[in-house]
Amino acid sequence: MNENKQMKAVGFFEGLPIKNEASFMDEYKTIPLPGPQDILVKVKAVSINPVDTKLRQAAKKQTQLTVLGFDGVGEVVSVGENVSKFTTGDRVFYAGTTKRAGSNQEFQLVNEGIAALAPKNLSDEEAAALPLTSLTAYELLFDKFGLIPKENANQGKTILVINGAGGVGSILNQLAHWAGLTVYATASPANFDWLKKLGVDYPIDYHQDLKQSLEKLGIHTVDYAAVLFNILPYFNDISELIAPFGHIGTIVGLDGNLDISQLKNRSVSFDWEYMFAKTDFNDQIETQGAALSLIAQLAEAGKIVATVGKAYTDGINAANLKKATEDVESGHMRGKVIVSGLFNGQPE
Repeated sequence: MNENKQMKAVGFFEGLPIKNEASFMDEYKTIPLPGPQDILVKVKAVSINPVDTKLRQAAKKQTQLTVLGFDGVGEVVSVGENVSKFTTGDRVFYAGTTKRAGSNQEFQLVNEGIAALAPKNLSDEEAAALPLTSLTAYELLFDKFGLIPKENANQGKTILVINGAGGVGSILNQLAHWAGLTVYATASPANFDWLKKLGVDYPIDYHQDLKQSLEKLGIHTVDYAAVLFNILPYFNDISELIAPFGHIGTIVGLDGNLDISQLKNRSVSFDWEYMFAKTDFNDQIETQGAALSLIAQLAEAGKIVATVGKAYTDGINAANLKKATEDVESGHMRGKVIVSGLFNGQPE
């Protein structure tokens, strides 16, 4: 890449409501040069996550363009001098970092440690649906809960998944099923077929009393509870349902106080999962690339499926990112929202 060559990018200068004309803008940036451990990726597809909307909404007015985007799929076009995992032409996928410009730009720098070869059998759109949610699910199940990341290695264990039809839940269900757990998951009855397709053994209507629903199934305790929603309304019930020495984990921040002292006498662990903790603190980042390599293998073997809910495939541009972000902000999407194609929707 020539120094100072320009690329297309989609970003903003201030966090504005999505309906505002300037909430996303088509702009230009200089193509960055790879550092020693970096790969430069020509981005082909991105997905929109709740973290994108939260960071945009909280952004203060500034003079430099902010480019978000975490999930990304694309082609390696250049590598740093110390890169050993990839070569030019490789098709990769990754979940990015909060510390660098994101995937909503034509070319993106990514540390090789957090990327993996994209699943060969998936389209760009399908591959873009996987990284952030699958890493979040993987780290909660295997890093935090201490489960064994091997097929059927955790038989006899049970897990309750709150918000099972959401982005993370749709992957976590599949990984838990693959790992041998019996999976109970809450959702609207309209999504029960979706849950069963994704490895849930027993769908539970989230409108109904949680304890009573499980008791009807003959279940009085579960070994693990993954709460992928605000945990406060569920915490008292889950504290009574969790088995001694069990684990309760969540990925959502609190809007009130949580009294975990009631977990003490059961020796229950409370686990936070934040997928960006490793890259925020440059700690064990290579484990994310390794986890994505396993995810790719499972996708290629048909053990997990991508969870594309909706895709805008006619270009990565401000107009499509606004539409996709509106979908995510509505809170009613099942699966992931993807944007793909040429940047700004124009010929190269």
